Amino acid sequence: MNKLQAGFSRVNITPMMGIGIAGYYKERLADGVLDDLELNVLAVALEDKKAVIISADLLYLYEDAGDDCRAYISEMTGLPLDAIIIHTTHTHTGPFLKKDSGNQLLDEYYQMFRRKLVDAVKFAMADLKPAKMGWAIGSAPNIAFIRRFRMKDGSVRTNPGVNNPDILAPIGEVDERVNVVRFDREGADSIVLVNFGNHPDTVGGCKISCDWPGFLRRTVEQAIDHTKCIFINGAQGDVNHVNVHPTGGYLNDTFNDFDDVSRGYGHARFMGRVVAGGVMQVYDKVKYVDVDSINYMEKMIQIPSNMPAPEEMEEAYYIDKLHREGRDNELPYSGMLLTTKVAEAARKIRLEHGPEYFDMKLSGLAVGEVVLVGIPGEPFTGIGRGLKESDAFAMVMPACCTNGALGYFPMKDAYDEGGYEAGSSRFRAGVAELIVEAGKELIKDLA
Repeated sequence: MNKLQAGFSRVNITPMMGIGIAGYYKERLADGVLDDLELNVLAVALEDKKAVIISADLLYLYEDAGDDCRAYISEMTGLPLDAIIIHTTHTHTGPFLKKDSGNQLLDEYYQMFRRKLVDAVKFAMADLKPAKMGWAIGSAPNIAFIRRFRMKDGSVRTNPGVNNPDILAPIGEVDERVNVVRFDREGADSIVLVNFGNHPDTVGGCKISCDWPGFLRRTVEQAIDHTKCIFINGAQGDVNHVNVHPTGGYLNDTFNDFDDVSRGYGHARFMGRVVAGGVMQVYDKVKYVDVDSINYMEKMIQIPSNMPAPEEMEEAYYIDKLHREGRDNELPYSGMLLTTKVAEAARKIRLEHGPEYFDMKLSGLAVGEVVLVGIPGEPFTGIGRGLKESDAFAMVMPACCTNGALGYFPMKDAYDEGGYEAGSSRFRAGVAELIVEAGKELIKDLA
């Protein structure tokens, strides 16, 4: 019987200075580099089946860019489209990419990026070696926090600020599980695939950084000899690093940013080390399993659009106009509440005339008894938990921002409660529950 093979590659994708950094509703242009952005690629093969998981240190790829890049990789390597997974870690100190952005620097960088994608995939395929696979689940406690809170006045706010006395309670439950998949290769470094859900929005500012996922990778590789690490971000849409009730030295190496969010490069290092600790808890005790199949497929679903009511448009245009003219101080909001109102207004204007529905692709890749479910956007933790309830595989790895990015996927209750994510989402209430249902069907089809 032919044996599982695994390969790895890493390619630098740090952009040129002056490029736009996405992730906030304010302009940021890169003016320095704290650490390099990377492509990390895991290739797997069994008999005539080959597939690749690509992890890119970018905020996200728009869907047109994801489709274009996958088609280009397929053309240049012969891999089937369904066998190509492009994931972005969602670092907020890296660019976003469209196929045609209209911005000269972004378009130049995009062409470089797609070429380096092909290089990285070819390097990983050339690195294929016989391997055995094992999996285990560790834990990364006290670094992921629900970022939506019920306030004492009954309202709901996203990121209401550290030590805000009006906070009543968080809405939701974090998932501190760290999925670990280890590939031990004959005559080559081992490869560890890590899956954990949290926003990489820890650094802030205008300097390029892959945020805590980079620290995770470096820490694992420094701690465990002859090992390469690749990271896949999980269900992170309603979770970030902000502890609103810090004690002791939790705010070490942080500053209070413009949106009342505590950030800091040192805190990114701390988070990377904690997730790496979750890897090292279980690395030596993974359950090795026989891999007799590699399967991949996509599932298309249709999602109703979150179109505004006509009577909402006057206020939306007013907020958007003041924001675009740099007159935020004339709006009766501040901090994250200002960001929420600006984002909500932008969503209403964008969807004023439709469309009524969006098509969305879910991606699936199964290697033995481990399956990855790729979601093209930012799923709430409830989606990740729902997918992990499937018993068709021993391990289910939800992957955000995969093969495109279409925005937030909040749970149904969030639309009634309010907050940044539901207010800015282009999808109507029920999108999360549709993703869980379709994702479980995809998982069953891959089994």
